[in-house]
Amino acid sequence: MYIFFITNLIIGCFLAINRSKIIKNILLGIFILVNALFTLYSIKNIGLKGTFFNSDPLSVIFTTILFIISTISIFHSYPYLKWQQKKEREHNFYFAAMVILVTALNAAYSANHIAITWVFVEITTISASFLIYYRRTELTLEATWKYIFVCSISVTFIFIGILFLSISMKNSAVSEMTYDILMEKAQTFDPFWLKMAFIFIFTGFTAKAGLFPMYTAGIDAKDKAPSPAGAIFASGVMNVGLCGIIRTYAIIHRTEILSWSKTVLTISALISIFIASVYIMKVLNFKRMLAYSSVEHMGIITLGLAMGGPGIFAALFHSINHSLIKPALFYQSGIFYRVFGSKFINETGGFIKYSISGSLVLLFGYLLVIAVPPSGLFISEFIIFKEMFIQGKFLLMAAVMILITVIIWALGRNILKATFVPISGDDRSLEKPSFIESFPQLCLILCVALMGTYPPQSILKLLEEVVSMVIG
Repeated sequence: MYIFFITNLIIGCFLAINRSKIIKNILLGIFILVNALFTLYSIKNIGLKGTFFNSDPLSVIFTTILFIISTISIFHSYPYLKWQQKKEREHNFYFAAMVILVTALNAAYSANHIAITWVFVEITTISASFLIYYRRTELTLEATWKYIFVCSISVTFIFIGILFLSISMKNSAVSEMTYDILMEKAQTFDPFWLKMAFIFIFTGFTAKAGLFPMYTAGIDAKDKAPSPAGAIFASGVMNVGLCGIIRTYAIIHRTEILSWSKTVLTISALISIFIASVYIMKVLNFKRMLAYSSVEHMGIITLGLAMGGPGIFAALFHSINHSLIKPALFYQSGIFYRVFGSKFINETGGFIKYSISGSLVLLFGYLLVIAVPPSGLFISEFIIFKEMFIQGKFLLMAAVMILITVIIWALGRNILKATFVPISGDDRSLEKPSFIESFPQLCLILCVALMGTYPPQSILKLLEEVVSMVIG
């Protein structure tokens, strides 16, 4: 694993100082190859333990998703950057930041020590900020500083939480803070300080996960960053926050404060879904609409974690499907933006006239993201609602259903308008994108549909192993 991280760091540094297109392409090809080898190595060596890094089912799931999305993001970056007409130096710096971001995300997924997770989460903030500021406008500068500010507060919260966690360990004769040892000795930790630790660590990770209370940073980041980078934010970056929450929750799951922690998760999830429903009704910016949809889905995932047992399985299954379908919509939003020169629904329309394949991505993507069968999201949401019903949480279930219904209506209204309602004025100069640009998105849509009909047994087995790891 160290070889992978060092190799990618070298590639990122060379990309940052490179001026040649040919060398850039070679370096990106090497990066994709190294990323593929790392993913295969992680899959083949599940159960490999180290002091600082390991390969467990949770990290394998997230690294595999990240490999798929990062590779497609590199593919989509070429036409996007060509359209932006920036200097080659700025293109290289963009790719360097993307390489460092992907490397830091993989390291955070694979970290076996809570302090190592904290370090690499901070590195994702720095590298992501360069991607957000790529267009170098006043608005991207504002979004970048907002992202850095909120995420810096979040990592401070995580650090304080780690300090509280170490205080809770004072009488347990534990000297290391690897996740394995923390889960093994969790029952001996002081409950009061463990509560304090969970509150701060969870709050810190919500900035990356896109949950209440620190979800705001991710909204502007996904909107202002180039769409290929926004796709990574909507999958890889949100998953690193979720990964941190799951690993912390696995520690809490072995203690007497489990019921209390479930209440914390439920409150955050419900408020997140409520916020998404309120803003998504009035937002006209296509990418911000997708960003608020991500807040909703992370709320649903967190609800699944709070339900426990089958709910945890459903939450993980939901995260996989969301990490595939939402990037597809972000990629298409970049093409949409390029065609109309605007991200605002009221300034666009009739997309089907310019790209039938792209319109299919929007329509099928919408149906799958709202969990219409055969979407894999339908299975996970069904299980989560079933668990709420079994546990007698009828008011919670009703509230979530009402909020999701509002979101479904708002998303459908905007996507149908953008796809079918003709744009006003002369449209003869508008570009007609090629089918190949929408092909990766259609593949991701097919994957989500297959996950809802014939989910691979290997993936289901991995999810069951993660559930076993969490509940102990």
